[in-house]
Amino acid sequence: MSIKRIARHLIEHRWKVRRDFPPRVLAAIEQAIKAGEATHAGQIRFVVEGALDGTPLFRNQPARERALDVFSHLRIWDTHHNNGVLIYLLLADRDVEIVADRGIDAKVGHAGWEAICQAMEAEFRAGRFEQGVIKGVEAVSRELAKHFPHTTDGPNELPDKPVVI
Repeated sequence: MSIKRIARHLIEHRWKVRRDFPPRVLAAIEQAIKAGEATHAGQIRFVVEGALDGTPLFRNQPARERALDVFSHLRIWDTHHNNGVLIYLLLADRDVEIVADRGIDAKVGHAGWEAICQAMEAEFRAGRFEQGVIKGVEAVSRELAKHFPHTTDGPNELPDKPVVI
């Protein structure tokens, strides 16, 4: 466990989320998710967590493992076509993880998701958080549209509103 990581998580906590993701930005991300879901039958959730607290931090939980916990907790796996996708940002680590249900993950694969994550992280390094998330949502939507085209009878199974932890 790195003392530097612990310090970063303790110092950069929730204030950074409020600064980088004010209500206007969260609303823009929600609209991007709605627009994307109009082009496919998949489900996208965006979660931003400022920093890890308590046990996850002191267990040195990696962002990927935390993203899997969030994916499960938000029941993103509970979609009719197994095509839910979580875009998870752990802000203190500047780490983006995409966790996809088995229906879409088998079609896109690790390399496809990782390319989207890297593009988002490049935007974040430049301080463009809103643009980075929206570009990520658009890229995930393109993948979902390829493999799960829009249907008129499909309900919106998961909320589009971003989650701030």
